[in-house]
Amino acid sequence: MVNPGGNSQPPPVGVGSLSWKRCAGCGGKIADRFLLYAMDSYWHSRCLKCSCCQAQLGEIGTSCYTKSGMILCRNDYIRLFGNSGACSACGQSIPASELVMRAQGNVYHLKCFTCSTCRNRLVPGDRFHYINGSLFCEHDRPTALINGHLSSLQTNPLLPDQKTK
Repeated sequence: MVNPGGNSQPPPVGVGSLSWKRCAGCGGKIADRFLLYAMDSYWHSRCLKCSCCQAQLGEIGTSCYTKSGMILCRNDYIRLFGNSGACSACGQSIPASELVMRAQGNVYHLKCFTCSTCRNRLVPGDRFHYINGSLFCEHDRPTALINGHLSSLQTNPLLPDQKTK
């Protein structure tokens, strides 16, 4: 298993030695023929599971992801934290340890999740509008939206009001 951002090479295991490795998941001794090394710890193959879907990570690939205290398979990492690992506003990468804001499948640095008009940061609980890839706070939503006339402002169906997550 690969631990992005960590040491991916496990310390040597003495073959034939009496020192058993302890599983980071269950705490039990690992006497299995195969063991996994991820996040600087050893795991039984049955104990290293995705925090979301509970898939045994050793069976579905050679990598796992960690963020916000969770161990994730690739699919759940992408579902929760975005596909590219890049901020939709500034285009720069988002480190795996950083918290993010999301809107309509896009992922943003906290500092980049701002109103397109006034540039004020939007925080969890704030109402906002997402129109043609731009974020607007409740105060600065386009006038056409307030009056219900979308004309040239919006070519796609209007997305409902959202709260930040």
